[in-house]
This record gives sequence, structure tokens and C-alpha cells, in this order.
Amino acid sequence: MSVLIVIPARYASTRYPGKPLVPLTGASGEKRSLVERSWRAACSVQGVDRVVVATDDDRIREAAEAFGAEVVMTSESCANGTERCAEAHAALGGGYEIVVNLQGDAPLTPHWFVEDLVAGLRAAPGMGLATPVLCCNGETLNSLLADRKAGRVGGTTAVFAADHSALYFSKEVVPYCGQVYGDGENTPVFHHVGVYAYRPDALAAYSGWDTGPLERLEGLEQLRFLENGRKVLCVEVDARGREFWELNNPEDVPRLEAMMKKMGHE
Repeated sequence: MSVLIVIPARYASTRYPGKPLVPLTGASGEKRSLVERSWRAACSVQGVDRVVVATDDDRIREAAEAFGAEVVMTSESCANGTERCAEAHAALGGGYEIVVNLQGDAPLTPHWFVEDLVAGLRAAPGMGLATPVLCCNGETLNSLLADRKAGRVGGTTAVFAADHSALYFSKEVVPYCGQVYGDGENTPVFHHVGVYAYRPDALAAYSGWDTGPLERLEGLEQLRFLENGRKVLCVEVDARGREFWELNNPEDVPRLEAMMKKMGHE
């Protein structure tokens, strides 16, 4: 199957304007923008035919072209990354069998997360969409709970059925868990990794649906699939000892830089 990775990147983020161009310092001391680090992560994925950055902003286009990325310009009317991926896929003439949305705020996404995601969707022909989930250890769960207590969105959690079809995604920490866990102990909470793999028909259908109340309340694009009766496959991935976090708020920059330094991530 031919695979396209799209990195949607918009400048006018509500919570963090200009986020794709925020510089992050790696272990070597070199600064690279968030969008460049996300592009480098995408380029490390095996079995991918093409990687593009999709944006509506010339500042991001110029920065992306400067570090060697292929850029697809999309409209300002795209409400989220999924709509931007749908528009980019159409602009490229379609034809890809799987389209991956690697959101530009997760530069530490390991290549095997995406590889396992694509493999999971291939193995589930009845699914139009798949997304990775990562079992939280106590340290990650406590970070999520601390962010919520401070009024910040630190990440998204997912709950799913026995067949791994999603039941719900939330910026709250779900399910409720009253037990205290040690840092290295597994918990019942799953961190949603902001990557999606779509079959083209599901991706094309998405833009034709209205934004539903749950998507509007949570600000989570994947809920539009659930609100329209479409199943979402949750593919459990293994961190293999790697730390993972998204850049959601300015406060996340030093956290990500500390993780990159610890992992020797250039």
C-alpha cells in the first residue's frame, strides 16, 4: 500500500500562536523549529512513499522549504489537521492508500509508533481510521493530573472497547483512577498519541460532516468520526523506554528539551 505522511502546520494556533516555528534545543545544543523536528521524525518512518508539510502560512512554507521539506499550501478555512490532510491529499491528486496525519506538535514521536499504526490499519480492513495509544506509567499519569489541576491541557486520554475500537477521547484524564501509582508502574490510563492513519474514503467523508457538540467541547477532531458512527481503531504502541510528550503550551518547551537532552536527541 502506498503511504503519504502529511504534517499539518498552522501559525494561528489559539493556545500557542506561531507554535510550528518555536525553536527547540536538542542534546547537541542545536536549535531546530518544531515543524522541522516533526518533519525529521516523519522522514525516519520506514515504508513511506512521501512526506509533505501542509500549511496556509507563508512563514511556515518558507521555513519548511529552507530545511528541505515539500510543502502543500492549503486554505485558511481548514478547521483542524484532519481537514488540512484531506485538502492536501486532494491537492496532490489523491491515489494514496493510507494517509498519515503526523501532527506538528509531537516531534518526539518514535518512528515505530507510525509503523505500528499503519500495520494496525492494514490488518483491520473494516476500519477507516486508526490512532495510537500508549499505556501511561505513574509518572506520566501524575504529569497529566498536575497539568489539569493547574488548568492546562497536558495531553489527551483514550478509552476503548475489548476490540480496541474507541469509546471516547478526552482532554480530561479518563477513566477516573483513584489509586496512586509508582513512577514506573503501568496504570489503566492510556495517553492518546496525536497521529492518525486514514483510508482515503474516511478522510474524504470527514470534511463533509458538521462539527458535533463533543468535538466542539473537547476540541478533539477525532470525535467527529465517533459522533458520525464511524469506528476508530486504537492501536496500542510500546514506548520501548522512550519518553513521549507533545508541545501543547509554552511551558512544555523546557520539558521537551530536557527529554531530548536525556535521550541524546539531536
